[in-house]
Amino acid sequence: MHVKNEAHDDDIEGDWSGTVIDAAQMRRDPKVEHEVERIETLRGSIDNLDGAMVAILAERFRATDEIGHAKAAAGFGLEDPEREREQASRLRDLAEHAGLDAGIARRYMEFVVSEAKRRHQEIAEGRVGR
Repeated sequence: MHVKNEAHDDDIEGDWSGTVIDAAQMRRDPKVEHEVERIETLRGSIDNLDGAMVAILAERFRATDEIGHAKAAAGFGLEDPEREREQASRLRDLAEHAGLDAGIARRYMEFVVSEAKRRHQEIAEGRVGR
């Protein structure tokens, strides 16, 4: 099978690396057509999941912002190391039970904790209102 390799601007036999999904190529090979349809279906699922995750993150940060306002009103500091340890352990367990790489869960936690702290700092400084 010959494919146009967009990265190298030449034809290569059987090597699809560096190519884009091409409808013309897809029609010539039923196996490729099946895999392209599979890719498109999976990408549709990913798009739906991304939308759901963004909505969930927005809701999560609304809650953490409320915590930031409560901490500021009570005069508490930004960090809660005990809570962070509990969250890290809980997320590690959730990841394990879900079959998710623990490193992904750790990086997710690092992101949300650092972002929550940044936002809490802005709230404490009066740069973010309700």
